[in-house]
Amino acid sequence: MGYLEHKSDDRAKKGLSFYVITLSDTRSVKDDESGSFIKESLIKAGHKISGYKILKDEMDLLQKEIVAICSESFNPLVEAVIISGGTGISDRDITYEALKELYDKELYGFGELFRYLSYSEIDSSAVMSRASCGIYNERILFSIPGSINAVKLAMAKIILKEAGHLFYEITKHKT
Repeated sequence: MGYLEHKSDDRAKKGLSFYVITLSDTRSVKDDESGSFIKESLIKAGHKISGYKILKDEMDLLQKEIVAICSESFNPLVEAVIISGGTGISDRDITYEALKELYDKELYGFGELFRYLSYSEIDSSAVMSRASCGIYNERILFSIPGSINAVKLAMAKIILKEAGHLFYEITKHKT
């Protein structure tokens, strides 16, 4: 079965349960434009929001949160996580390192495609993005920059188009 058949399978089109994390030392719920946009986009596309949190840029804090929300005992069940922020190259940008230690499989194409698409908007500065995606405990972890333009790009061009297909691929053995 090819990718078009996979994407048209009812299991690939079902709404997923997403947890949204904004990683920032300065944002609050009141001014988290990127987190709000992610949640609104997911709901418009037929997905559910199972949780939302703003965390400080701290590796242990992020890893503990991911492990907790991707556990079998977390309720409601989380099928995918979107983390915005912390993907740059400053000392405080730790998202990639935190997630890389957790990934069961990293999907390198996500970061490559995101940087390719970003190039048309921000030119060669796209090389500084460390956006990534991977699988952890049969959950999809998307890590994207925190800027609103980057979030809009990632949501429209990749995440909303592929989340269902990715989840189908990692769980099809269960049916």
